[in-house]
Amino acid sequence: MLVPWRGGWNLRSKAPGQEEERHVRANDRDYNERFSYADNHIKTAKYTFYTFLPVNLFEQFQRFANAYFLVLLILQLIPEISSLSWFTTIVPLVLVLTITAVKDATDDYVSTLLNTENVLCLFFCRIQNEKWMNVRVGDIIKLENNQFVAADVLLLSSSEPYGLCYIETAELDGETNLKVRQALTVTSDLGADVSKLAEFNGEVICEPPNNKLDKFIGTLYWKDNKYSLDNEKMLLRGCILRNTEWCFGMVIFAGTFPFCHLLSNRKQNGFIEADFLASVLLSRIFGFLICMGITLSIGNTIWEQRVGRDFWAYLLWDKLLSSPVFSGFLTFWSYIIILNTVVPISLYVSVEVLRLGHSYFINWDRKMYYSRKDTPAEARTTTLNEELGQVEFIFSDKTGTLTQNIMVFSKCSINGKTYGDVYDDFGHKVDITEKTPCVDFSFNPLMDRKFHFHDSSLVEAIKLEEPLVQEFFRLLALCHTVMPEERSEGELVYQAQSPDEGALVTAARNFGFVFRARTPETITLYEMGQFVTYQLLAILDFNNVRKRMSVIVRNPEGQLKLYSKGADTIIFDLLDQSNEELMYTTSEHLNEFAGEGLRTLALAYKDLDEDMFDEWMKKLLFASTSLNNREESLGALYEEIEEGLMLLGATAIEDKLQEGVPETISCLTLANIKIWVLTGDKLETAMNIGYSCNMLRDDMNEVFIISGHTLLEAHALEADLEQILLDVACLCKTVICCRVTPLQKAQVVELVKRHKRAVTLAIGDGANDVSMIKTAHIGVGISGQEGMQAVLASDYSFAQFRYLQRLLLVHGRWSYHRMCNFLCYFFYKNFAFTLVHFWYGFLCGFSAQTVYDQWFITLFNIVYTSLPVLAMGLFDQDVNEQYSLRYPNLYRPGQLNLLFNKRKFFTCTLQGVCTSFVLFFIPYGAFLSAVRDDGSHITDHQSFAVTIATSLVIVVSVQIGLDTNYWTAVNHFFVWGSLAVYFAILFAMNSDGIFRIFPSQFPFVGTARNTLNQKSVWLVILLTTVVCTMPVVAMRFLKTDLHPTQTDKASILNKNHCMEYVRRWIFRHTVISFSLFVERLVKLFLLTVCVQMCKKSYF
Repeated sequence: MLVPWRGGWNLRSKAPGQEEERHVRANDRDYNERFSYADNHIKTAKYTFYTFLPVNLFEQFQRFANAYFLVLLILQLIPEISSLSWFTTIVPLVLVLTITAVKDATDDYVSTLLNTENVLCLFFCRIQNEKWMNVRVGDIIKLENNQFVAADVLLLSSSEPYGLCYIETAELDGETNLKVRQALTVTSDLGADVSKLAEFNGEVICEPPNNKLDKFIGTLYWKDNKYSLDNEKMLLRGCILRNTEWCFGMVIFAGTFPFCHLLSNRKQNGFIEADFLASVLLSRIFGFLICMGITLSIGNTIWEQRVGRDFWAYLLWDKLLSSPVFSGFLTFWSYIIILNTVVPISLYVSVEVLRLGHSYFINWDRKMYYSRKDTPAEARTTTLNEELGQVEFIFSDKTGTLTQNIMVFSKCSINGKTYGDVYDDFGHKVDITEKTPCVDFSFNPLMDRKFHFHDSSLVEAIKLEEPLVQEFFRLLALCHTVMPEERSEGELVYQAQSPDEGALVTAARNFGFVFRARTPETITLYEMGQFVTYQLLAILDFNNVRKRMSVIVRNPEGQLKLYSKGADTIIFDLLDQSNEELMYTTSEHLNEFAGEGLRTLALAYKDLDEDMFDEWMKKLLFASTSLNNREESLGALYEEIEEGLMLLGATAIEDKLQEGVPETISCLTLANIKIWVLTGDKLETAMNIGYSCNMLRDDMNEVFIISGHTLLEAHALEADLEQILLDVACLCKTVICCRVTPLQKAQVVELVKRHKRAVTLAIGDGANDVSMIKTAHIGVGISGQEGMQAVLASDYSFAQFRYLQRLLLVHGRWSYHRMCNFLCYFFYKNFAFTLVHFWYGFLCGFSAQTVYDQWFITLFNIVYTSLPVLAMGLFDQDVNEQYSLRYPNLYRPGQLNLLFNKRKFFTCTLQGVCTSFVLFFIPYGAFLSAVRDDGSHITDHQSFAVTIATSLVIVVSVQIGLDTNYWTAVNHFFVWGSLAVYFAILFAMNSDGIFRIFPSQFPFVGTARNTLNQKSVWLVILLTTVVCTMPVVAMRFLKTDLHPTQTDKASILNKNHCMEYVRRWIFRHTVISFSLFVERLVKLFLLTVCVQMCKKSYF
């Protein structure tokens, strides 16, 4: 057997990342095991049953807040410094850790049943059931219809003719349309013969495992021959066999290293402004906490030196403390424990809950649901919702994103003559409408009845058998990768990888050149009523670098032909010099087509010499079976044989704009969002689309249009020139980049992202947009005609471009507004709650005593105030969705990050500090001289604590009422419910019953009842609440009245509209009620009169 051994005889296994090439021999486990390849057991879970708790806790304590509270918990176990019970910290910490752990466990849960699924495997000339995890590299397995593929296998044979099989790859790339795979002819002859399959001992040498879903390079060595292998012969794990009774395959990759487990379509979310700012602010809060602790510890040291020594005699303090400095040291740690709640432990969990809720609102939005395809909007990440409200740059693909990607053959140019326009009797061109008569294709029994064409002269040319016209459509029928499928009812359906190819093959079909069948060696056409079979000798594949595709065939007369189609700039460079005049004429036609917004391709052919072709085929065979630089070698060979082409003409395909695109772009432009279109089309086509969607207007002066060649050169230049290029582009109202490759799309996004501190969004629908989508801060995928790769790589997805307007201006803006309000209130209430202890320290000898009861400290953040702020963060609306869309300039504050920044943080924390000051000193001043109704003093510590705690709960509840713009039943329930829960728990903890059960934990029986029975206490609470909230109300009123923002104005309009609606409703129902009352009164009067008259007549 001819097998070149490339790695020597060193058979030691290498790490998957170091594996240079893989050797796999069929039906030979002993040979394959020498390489120590992985078995087919997979493990995608991060945790196991035994490692979940330690590993998850370790990961959670990597987060600063969690580690900080763990340290506090340890400090609280030291009796010399802790004045709080351990449960004040452990309860919220355990709650946060538990919620996060449950979320992580849910996300990580993966069913282990997959490893125990059964597959038919060939062993010792016998097919038997085997578990997936027991399959090994080199085994031959049998797959049956509707069965998942157990590993990455090389297709050997199938029940379909020519070794074909159909697979569904939805689990890999999200695409539900069936794909075709085809076995090598030499292996498809093995069929289902178990003895032949058992004797098959071919060896595959291929590339190591990688994450390239659409690429595979390998060579099969068998019976002293070698055969090139590519992705079209591979079935990847996760695919489903469809419409194929059975197939056999040889396992190439197994276990952790199949392609499906190496894919990383989803991008890793990088810089998130809100998270970064929150981390910075938390570090500053921690610094502020340290400063407070130092201040109070210094105060304690001074107090111990000047006043505290008077108490040493009867407190035996000198036996516990060696000096006042040591007392201050212990006090520092005591106050760190007491003031720990200034650092919000539940912030991260609360933010995640809000983000999850906002994502569900996007998923549930019926106005972003596309009923034609049953496609809802989907938030594929929960971490970027606020950034949707801060986008400044949108980078959009054109085809399939702005347009429908439903291709229709519209016009063509053949040998210098255009077809597709309609003229009247006077030779004047007329517009094509729905009433324009279509060409009669009844001469063709296999026509596609959905195809419409209006220029009858092209059909006449076909009937007259004009050679170049026939060659034109023959090229369209031969040069493609379409697969025909004949349905049971006799309908011929084409399975095309791209809508362009489907449109061109359908056009050739209607004009008499029907593509009927394909085998690995032949293509059969039905040409003008006759079956003609062409020998398929080579396919020169399309890619984004070549921008063309060619096929080499031998016609029934024995002539060798090369047919090529591709971008006009590429094809024109390959033309023979004799085509100069025709190329000039065709270029004018192409510019005319592009000016109408049509997608164009150039078509050319070449007659090949037999000897030259034989020599070239030898080079091709060598290059196609090489593992090193296969693509580069093949590209050079393709270009060698494609030189000297003869121009046939050009095609023009119509791709209409999606519904609502111009309106969406206009609205987003008014929101000060810059939209850049990045397309691979010609300049004229891109400009036409720009005019169609209102990006370009005749009155514009600043428009920046750049080609891919210029872009590539500029991107590679020095940094200062790159900056100039970007500055010029950013000064323009509209930027269109044409003729750009997928890599250049990503480079444009990366250029803006690197030099502009702005949130970028990329939107596309195809695989060529994936790199751009992954590069941008936010990626949006359109589920269109080109599969689901863009969707799988995206953060958000939907079916139509027009939904982007609602995603940004409604959901994005609301998410940003809600999150900012949530964070401001969250920090405010924590400062107001915690700093009361700070002020108390100056009046208790800095003795690290707490104002509140320990249970109140434990429950304040997790019970009394957690749900109202979550409700505000989930449901609040400063203006409704109609006003958000009607006034796009309301989006501007998010772009400028005005609602939550360092200044806003300082403002809300300062408000919290002032609130804590008022909360402490008003009750303190009142309690200095306050007495009960019976004349006794009220100034015990617990009554003081109850008064301040009650004031705090009411003040923060009033504050959240002031911060809430949009009240729902949930908001009311949570706010009033939290207040009710507070009083219920307060009275319960001070009741006789709980004292009998836990006397040491709840010793203050009746304190709440006795305190809150006093009228003076309620007056103190009322005064405290008014003093805390009235300045806020006054400042907001003055600000709205004197310096209203756009949001304030829209909010006032929104409220006035609502009030007008209420007034009309009341008026209408009042008038109706009054009318009914008068009507019934009149009826009653008439009835009474009639009764009286009847009585008189009777008597």
